[in-house]
Amino acid sequence: MYEKTRYLTAGDKALLLEFGNIISEEINHKVRSVMIGIQRKEIKGIVEMTPTYRSLMIQYDPLLLGFQDLIHMLQQFEEELDSIEIPLPKVIQIPTVYGGEYGPDIENVASHNGLSVETVINLHTGRKYLIYMLGFTPGFPYLGGMDERITTPRLKTPRTKISGGSVGIAGNQTGIYPIDSPGGWQLIGKTPLKLYDPNRETPILLNAGDYIEFIPINEAEYKKIEKAVEANCYQYRTYAIERSAE
Repeated sequence: MYEKTRYLTAGDKALLLEFGNIISEEINHKVRSVMIGIQRKEIKGIVEMTPTYRSLMIQYDPLLLGFQDLIHMLQQFEEELDSIEIPLPKVIQIPTVYGGEYGPDIENVASHNGLSVETVINLHTGRKYLIYMLGFTPGFPYLGGMDERITTPRLKTPRTKISGGSVGIAGNQTGIYPIDSPGGWQLIGKTPLKLYDPNRETPILLNAGDYIEFIPINEAEYKKIEKAVEANCYQYRTYAIERSAE
């Protein structure tokens, strides 16, 4: 059962739908269902939608669509949720080289949790991660499902620059920096893939609602894939799976 949706104002041109107060696959599934359903309805006046872990921001044109009219439309629409079919989620495999100059903090993660570096890598690569949402920087994936045994606090002093492709851990989350940016996550590895490329037909590689899987590679494989990505001839490995929350 879903919690009762809250309809909140967000300025004079936006409506925020809150579907719950916790991070869960079920609530995130509802966020996606509502967004996809609205997209299919092609409601005149809706300008843009931004999904999060547990909410959906809807920006609209008040000259074309009234606030109360929009709420009434969405309340009726929610009754149809069970009949909405959303695309089968995909898994994108993320080749990642761990440790060394690519993951300078992996020993911190191992030491903090009383594990070997090899065990940290095995635990990090041993599962699929749901992409709950994208944000912070273009294409940055907020992932769920990391093994609690490698939970590690952020760095006390953030780095002023982290290279795009760096894979890190912060608390009970793991993620990938799409572009060079500051950050305080514990860096454990790096992928040669470009999660964000403004020159690509589809600039952002990942999509909320899909999954990723980290695949361990060595430095030679990293450099080979990096060259293929630069030459725009790398074939991203993806496959479809049944959603684990259903």
